[in-house]
Amino acid sequence: MNCCTNCIGDRHLRKDIFISPGNEKGVCEYCGSVGQFVVDASLLKNSFVPLLDCYTDDPHGQPLAELFMDDWAMFSHENMTVERSKALLADIYDDNDLAQRKFSPIDNLGTSSLDIWDNFKKELMHENRFFPKEILDPERLAEWLYLLKYTSKDYLADGIHQWHRARIQKGGVDFTADKMGAPPKELASHGRANPAGIPYLYLASNDITAVSEIRPHTGEVVSVAQFSIHDDLEIIDLANPRKTVTPFQLAEESTLVSLRENIGFLEQLGNELKRPVLPHTAAIDYIPSQYLCEFVKKRGYDGVMYQSSVGDGVNIALFNTHDAIVGDVVRRTVSRVAVELGE
Repeated sequence: MNCCTNCIGDRHLRKDIFISPGNEKGVCEYCGSVGQFVVDASLLKNSFVPLLDCYTDDPHGQPLAELFMDDWAMFSHENMTVERSKALLADIYDDNDLAQRKFSPIDNLGTSSLDIWDNFKKELMHENRFFPKEILDPERLAEWLYLLKYTSKDYLADGIHQWHRARIQKGGVDFTADKMGAPPKELASHGRANPAGIPYLYLASNDITAVSEIRPHTGEVVSVAQFSIHDDLEIIDLANPRKTVTPFQLAEESTLVSLRENIGFLEQLGNELKRPVLPHTAAIDYIPSQYLCEFVKKRGYDGVMYQSSVGDGVNIALFNTHDAIVGDVVRRTVSRVAVELGE
């Protein structure tokens, strides 16, 4: 039976297997998607076999389909129920019994990366800012971040063709295109990604998110600019690491097990960039995410992408403020600002 990339939801399989010369679009026999590149499920077996090294038989565990959902964000399509996911795995592995058995993850004993990060950021914020005692393993961190590399082909495949930036107008005067970029360094205040005095260019994947990020009041008029970013940029995608990271690029058992253990750590790094921060504590609360972005920049990447905390889109922070080209600027009026209350 034919399956499509929507069933599994893995970026690596989409690029290297589904969208390959000779493959055709059709109807998926698992999730029902139409007009997607499809392949016979059995052709994915070689890609999926190494994943079994991350798990061990356990009568009190979970089916592989549920573990793959939890650990690798697979089968996230709305039509992919647990039963349909089991059926797909049975066809991939050519083993119905395997799809029905229960498993538990294999864990390596050792200090959790989450614990190390938590201690490290506390020290940065409240003890030693520039010469911390707690040191992250830079090569290990760089290894995991490499798996989150995001290029123009990726965001175009995700349906993002333009990026956006907004500014609140003063005195009813529209901002021109040359005023819609990053502030000059002498006016750059601290942000989620940048320390004060070091400007980055913040852009959003849609106009609503861009306007939401500047916290306008109802009735205010804003200028919203469209931007195109350069095609050769490499961005670290921290918006949804569990969905972005692909286990199919790795083959060694120890590396796969370690990756599965550290996805939670990568998610926490993404949370550092998206968590709500109050203005009066921002100077301190932004320090961990600023350190992280500085590390990403040091490793030669062009920016970071993260989930917006106020909109439904994603944001990118570009380290080189000239890596995007401004296009049209439109005037918009904020008709309503919504408020939601938590417990």
